[in-house]
Amino acid sequence: MIGIMRLALAGLLAITAMGGATAEDVLKARIGVLRLSSSAPVFIAQDKGYFREAGLEVELKFFDAAQPIAVATTSGDVDFGITAFTAGLYNLAGKGTLKVIGGMSREKAGYPLIGYFASNNAYAAGLKTPKDLAGKRVAMTQVGSSFHYSLGLLADKYGFKLSEVKIVPLQSLSNAAAALKGETVDAALLPISTARKLTDEGGAKFLGWVGDETPWQLGAVFASPKTLTNKALVTKLLGALAKADREYHDVILAAMKDGVAPINEQTKPLLEIIAKYTNLPVEQVVGNCAYIDPDGKLDVKNVDNQIKWLQEQGFADKGFDANAIIAKEFVKAD
Repeated sequence: MIGIMRLALAGLLAITAMGGATAEDVLKARIGVLRLSSSAPVFIAQDKGYFREAGLEVELKFFDAAQPIAVATTSGDVDFGITAFTAGLYNLAGKGTLKVIGGMSREKAGYPLIGYFASNNAYAAGLKTPKDLAGKRVAMTQVGSSFHYSLGLLADKYGFKLSEVKIVPLQSLSNAAAALKGETVDAALLPISTARKLTDEGGAKFLGWVGDETPWQLGAVFASPKTLTNKALVTKLLGALAKADREYHDVILAAMKDGVAPINEQTKPLLEIIAKYTNLPVEQVVGNCAYIDPDGKLDVKNVDNQIKWLQEQGFADKGFDANAIIAKEFVKAD
């Protein structure tokens, strides 16, 4: 009897030890992100358990602008950042405090994401299209932001000087939207998820999409050199995101028509996940599904063009290029 009890106790201890080892194998990660559809694969991987299946315990930390995510990643407040490229992000990366490890959202024709919007008064006075933004007061989050770069591309396309535009940096999307509604600016660059309520209520006028005017690599996944020393953590995270990237592309993006995703048996579960994390009804999510490469690839050539443009404008430090800020062992390049 004693022998049986000892055997049972040994078995119990073995099971407990196995359970403890399993718990220890789970790696924790904090991801800085915005509540935008451009981060849809992050939300899908979190909600459907892809991070958990990969052996990760992920905490999402939400921000109201892209640049603070880059700062938080550098400082260690988050382990990974997933958001748009900014001059600030590039400057941090140029100093070696950040590395890009994957692609995320892209501005692409036919996939509404960031739009140009006019105040009602400016629209009535003749601001009818994106090329009319020369000479206007335009709100955005920050100088050197992705919005600023989009406006620079627009200026190059239509042959007006970016210096002719009065940039009004307001630090957050909500502040930019409020300024547009309050008529303290003539226009703003905003994600449709932020601007839709404004336009639906008659508080602003839609002018066009950045993706239709000037396609480019908007977002990326990045981490600090300290985080990159934990290769198991990085590999697990990118693997889970890759699974979500593919599902998002094949289920939602492949079904889109005229910039809108249908609500059906296949798309609804994913659309509901995106709606949950972006605090929007599904009926609004269908019209702002950002394009994301199904393999999570990064358009390295475009990233290099962004850096050069920002350096020429004086927004980014000189002395580095795309190759200097990319962790090549992790990045899938176009």
